[in-house]
Amino acid sequence: APTDEVEAELLHRLAARHGRVSIERILSGAGLDELHECLQAIEGRPAESTPSARITAAALAGDPAALRTVDRFCAIFGSVAGDLALAYGATGGVLVAGGIAPRIVGLLQASAFRSRFEAKGRFRDYLAAIPSRVIMRPYAALLGAARAAAMLC
Repeated sequence: APTDEVEAELLHRLAARHGRVSIERILSGAGLDELHECLQAIEGRPAESTPSARITAAALAGDPAALRTVDRFCAIFGSVAGDLALAYGATGGVLVAGGIAPRIVGLLQASAFRSRFEAKGRFRDYLAAIPSRVIMRPYAALLGAARAAAMLC
């Protein structure tokens, strides 16, 4: 759910474009591009499609518009990760994987990810006790699958 006026406007714009808006519309490579485009439009700047790799590279280089996009991406990511931790009763930790998080791990750590992860009202203390980590190793899922397969033999 949107947490401020910018996110409410973001939802409105995405709904006008696509109808139903799933979190995948934002929390994916293509979603980062669309998030950036919408945020630029909300700020009254020319809104153009930009590949996610260029957005993350620009953010890492200190570009203000790209940083605002990546910061918003991380904040929304934190909200969703916290929701999932609650839904699944996580206690041992939340592992973040994928293509974007390892590339922006420094920005992710400095972002509102953790505060939004924990911002769940009366469940704040429960979530504060759950660690979150970014998997940095490429192909971690394939390595895990290979190990599981080897254990079956």
